Amino acid sequence: MPSKFASALVTAAMRISALLGPNNMRRIARFNKYVTNPVQRLWAPHLPNYAIVEHTGRSSGKTYRTPVVALIEHGALAITLNYGANSDWVRNLQAAGSADVIHRGRRYRLTDPRITPADAPQLPPTLHGALSLIG
Repeated sequence: MPSKFASALVTAAMRISALLGPNNMRRIARFNKYVTNPVQRLWAPHLPNYAIVEHTGRSSGKTYRTPVVALIEHGALAITLNYGANSDWVRNLQAAGSADVIHRGRRYRLTDPRITPADAPQLPPTLHGALSLIG
């Protein structure tokens, strides 16, 4: 079960995303891609509420490593899409149909990824709690 920190982290990320809107979040995503992600890749695969998604580029075939906020509950992995479903890594993952996820030093194979709406009942309880806090 995720900690209170995980719930607070998801809630904060979702609030920021809602306040800034999609255009500003895309600008932040571009900045993070080149500035903060290289640093986050050092520690994200080892912390409880973060992970690295290793995915293959749709056109280039190059392997990318993207740090994400990840929650694992009841055997399911949930990653909040703060930058939207049109992020490069999300589109790469959907095109390939699979990726590797490194969480707490262990590698997992993710297959058949799907984007679940925020109000879907199958979301982990932590996400439902975060959504109820931000309205």
